[in-house]
Amino acid sequence: MSNWIDSLQTQGAVVNADNTVSLTSDRSGSVIPLLHQRVLTVTGPDSEKFLQGQLSCDLAVTRQQGSTMASHCNIKGHMISLFRLITIADGFLLRLHTDLHDQAAQTLGKYIIFSKAEIGKPGDGMVGIGLQGDQAAELAKLAVDTLPESVNGVVQQGDRTLISVPGNRYELWLPEAEAVALLPELLNAGTLGSSNDWILNEVRAAIPDLRTATVEAFIPQMTNLQALEGVSFTKGCYTGQEIVTRLQHRGQLKRPMYRLKARCETLPHAGDPIHSDNKEKVGQVVLAARNEADECELLAVVIKDQADNRTLHLETQEGPTASIEPLPYELDPKMFEAKNRL
Repeated sequence: MSNWIDSLQTQGAVVNADNTVSLTSDRSGSVIPLLHQRVLTVTGPDSEKFLQGQLSCDLAVTRQQGSTMASHCNIKGHMISLFRLITIADGFLLRLHTDLHDQAAQTLGKYIIFSKAEIGKPGDGMVGIGLQGDQAAELAKLAVDTLPESVNGVVQQGDRTLISVPGNRYELWLPEAEAVALLPELLNAGTLGSSNDWILNEVRAAIPDLRTATVEAFIPQMTNLQALEGVSFTKGCYTGQEIVTRLQHRGQLKRPMYRLKARCETLPHAGDPIHSDNKEKVGQVVLAARNEADECELLAVVIKDQADNRTLHLETQEGPTASIEPLPYELDPKMFEAKNRL
């Protein structure tokens, strides 16, 4: 990936130790290197059957749409990996955070040995570019001839895979050499942006992500994954399914994910606590970014009663006040109702 990084640095990008990209200027951009993300491949005749038995989403929906969110859980129903699952010609791409890439491959590899499928790690030879803003479609057409017809749709052209994602954005995954060659053309039509630019729009679209600090911290519904078609309650068994389904049909969701905004000097990190004015550690940060007004926008899993009835704070109980922002999708109110247990 050194050629790709060299190309980005030539254009003024600063590649940080945590695989994020920052810029020397404060401008927001439309062409975003997705160094903080990587992909796995699962290919072969049994690839769909194998993933159907491992991930929380319904692969039939993934096939129909082109892509969906998906989680891999432990036997207790807590997420150990969180993906965007992307349909390709001979199987699937699993896009996830760079820090979890190797562990996800190792964990899935334990279960795949009896399937006619295999896991590949093209992450070093394949790179991602995010395209966003008013120019997103125009930029995407520089990479492929035809755009996806709907959000979550996928177009594969040669070794390039383009995915339409919420918020008038696209993810483009392609071999490193092709990315290096395409970058000047993209930057003639658009502007280079930072990882923060992309993550900010992930926060505004209320799309969760998992980091090392939050592995095993959440079950899928706590991150609203069911609202993003990342959880199926009707398909067959998968790892952790019993716990996930029990919460849906017999339990009560007490900790959903919220969008928050606050004025804070230090950007929160995944796993940092959220406090209320009368109780410490009522939630955890999932994802955070700075906006154009230098405010912090974030996703956080918070005790619903505290979020609905108390004032939330970052850092400490006397820290920056966090306001609750509307989600771009609706959550089923029945999830928050106590069910009768037989």
